[in-house]
Amino acid sequence: MAELAKRERYSRRPRVLVSAGKSVDHSPVLKALAAREEAVMNGKLTTIVFIRDKNSRGKEISGYIDFGHRLRTENMAPIFDGRKRLMPKHTDLSFYNWETKTSSFNHTPNFQVVADPEQGLLFKNKRDRKIINVDPNTPPGDNSKRVPIATHEYLQVVIYDHVTRRRG
Repeated sequence: MAELAKRERYSRRPRVLVSAGKSVDHSPVLKALAAREEAVMNGKLTTIVFIRDKNSRGKEISGYIDFGHRLRTENMAPIFDGRKRLMPKHTDLSFYNWETKTSSFNHTPNFQVVADPEQGLLFKNKRDRKIINVDPNTPPGDNSKRVPIATHEYLQVVIYDHVTRRRG
């Protein structure tokens, strides 16, 4: 798997976007993700997607998803086709089930999860080491912006974009 990812990264052939040719106009969330897909895959942008909604059992869940990591590790075609919904998983940056009070936090190749006792949940970009603050009452941080998405598909969706800068 790592060898395949390495070969893909250094391949000269253009990478086909998962959202290419898909009709996403019906979904503000998919439209926003499709607009970011190329920059995320090229490494110019890292994106965290916060989703709060009810799962298939009717329990409210929420979580922060590393969009780039999901694009590289999961078949996103059913999501962009509209056959499946993008939902937080226990393997994402963070996951919380509001009814059972279960939570999980995971680092990804793009982000490190930082639980700060004063500032709350933060994400540190592994490339440029900048902090993304997801608290809606504070600025998200250097080279980052918070974009709330108005949608009826989910209870709440917020996208955090971080323009990556190489150190040096």
